[in-house]
Amino acid sequence: MALLHVTFTSAALKRSVPMDVILPVDGLKPVCDKPFKTLYLLHGLLGSCGDWINGTRIKRWAEAKNLCVVMPSGDNCFYVPQENPHNDYGRFIGEELVQITRRMFPLSHRREDTFIGGLSMGGFGALRNGLKYSETFGCIAGLSNALHFFETPDPSVLASLFHEECCFGDMKLAAQSDKNPRMLAQQLAKQPDALLPRIYMACGTEDSLLPSNRTFRDCLLENGFDLTYEEFPGDHNWDFWDMTIQRVLDWLPLEDDVQGINSGNVKEHVK
Repeated sequence: MALLHVTFTSAALKRSVPMDVILPVDGLKPVCDKPFKTLYLLHGLLGSCGDWINGTRIKRWAEAKNLCVVMPSGDNCFYVPQENPHNDYGRFIGEELVQITRRMFPLSHRREDTFIGGLSMGGFGALRNGLKYSETFGCIAGLSNALHFFETPDPSVLASLFHEECCFGDMKLAAQSDKNPRMLAQQLAKQPDALLPRIYMACGTEDSLLPSNRTFRDCLLENGFDLTYEEFPGDHNWDFWDMTIQRVLDWLPLEDDVQGINSGNVKEHVK
């Protein structure tokens, strides 16, 4: 297993951008003759590309699954196009990052081998960009998703940790745009030939974001998405994400003989 720290110049962001990459190549194992399946994994607010390595056992589990994991730094941008120029984080995640990593590493180009996931702000980014670029990502995994400002909005600016309007502009207009995962899900479901990504969601029962995750769960089910949804005792912290990212890797179709992911399931593990 190789853990790589890479910087490259982004055309979408017009600056040098870092990322960490887990690449399952090891001289002690037989050489894999197939391109690697890949999970693009997004960090949360106030985080960076090293968060998943430092906070979870993702490296060990990815090695066991023979999975490549790409972890970019996304600043505090919610992974959407910003109002300021040269900050198109949506195109960076949904197009450029996939293209450049496929040139750098032996990754599969198939949609069914390409996944996106994240936690909190990164969970929002995974859902938004997984739906926006559904022709690229076959599966989406969102943990403790920061969907509250669209799903259960609070009119008080003081209730916002980061003042999300700095990223989204006018929040009322943004709620009706493709920056809102709900709008993307509804639009995608109306397209007769659309390929709907399979989706996994999990949230802790003590997490303040639970209500917004439940309303978005209901939206996905109403629109016919293949959804696996789980709740567990837990809060908005690394203990919860360390546990649930392992469940994500177990859920992803990583074996060649996998017949499919749990279809249309709503699982609520509440004690």
